[in-house]
Amino acid sequence: MKKGIHPKYSKVTVTCVTCGTTFETGSTLKEVRVDTCSNCHPFFTGKQRFTQADGRVDRFNKKYGLNQDKK
Repeated sequence: MKKGIHPKYSKVTVTCVTCGTTFETGSTLKEVRVDTCSNCHPFFTGKQRFTQADGRVDRFNKKYGLNQDKK
């Protein structure tokens, strides 16, 4: 590598704004703040909610008459 043209790469602390979790990683920045981390993200924690999607599905079914029970 050429000397003097690359930014300084060092260990920094990443802070999650949502839950306050911190962990260490490498970066050229001095400080890293993230909105959502793997500790509080619904996909990784398994606490996903599908209430908003359920409403859309019900509206679609009602619009096209697909709520008929076939027994």
